[in-house]
Amino acid sequence: MYTSKQFTARKEEDIFKEIDGLKQHANLVRRVFLADGDPLVLSTQRLLRILIKLKANFPNLSRVSTYASPSNLARKSSKELKELYEAGLTLLYVGIESGDSEVLDAIQKGETFETTVEGLNKSKAAGMNSSVMIINGVGGRVLTKQHAINSAKVLNLTQPKYASTLVLTAHKGLEHYKNRYIGDFQELNQVELFSELQLFMEHLDLKETIFRSDHASNDLVLKGVLGKDKQKFLNQIQLALKHPNLANLRSDYLRGF
Repeated sequence: MYTSKQFTARKEEDIFKEIDGLKQHANLVRRVFLADGDPLVLSTQRLLRILIKLKANFPNLSRVSTYASPSNLARKSSKELKELYEAGLTLLYVGIESGDSEVLDAIQKGETFETTVEGLNKSKAAGMNSSVMIINGVGGRVLTKQHAINSAKVLNLTQPKYASTLVLTAHKGLEHYKNRYIGDFQELNQVELFSELQLFMEHLDLKETIFRSDHASNDLVLKGVLGKDKQKFLNQIQLALKHPNLANLRSDYLRGF
């Protein structure tokens, strides 16, 4: 995603200075997000020092969250993840993008079906919740079916606390995306995107996952809990496919296009 940026870890003293700079608002801080890349690349001891500092400075802190990649979660030991959880890191935002290994290879994600399942389940065993994101249309027309089915399989095997779908948006233009994509990429049209979403939804077997499809990129907004709202979602998708004028779809203006 961030092809124009170079990742570097910030100096610990700079991070501590920023935390100390918020002392006057200490009692108001309840949630903290560790940005901007994947902090799990840092050593566990360094992360623990940051979490301890946050807890010491903000007495009403109830949650610390961050981005995380499945591979970096898998590289941490179960003991390390448990220590991070007990120090306050309780929610992970994980951009799965796809559960299909071929799609992940095509977009150069550096993950596979197996590493994704391993990382998510390892952090879950430590007590951490995860919010996972799937990108509708990321594999294009050629890989659409396996992308939908295997993405659903990953979620079924990991049962995340939160899940969402976004629609592929080529911010630097479609040609830029195609140039980085390994293989034949053919962009899905709206009907094909809805069909892929339908196939994904049909294969989901989730118990208590809070599901959202309400990002600005989504034409069709879905909000609820899976599995109890699965049939309701499928009905909404069917309506969007058969009678899009009745489905209350977002206009391109509201989606930023």
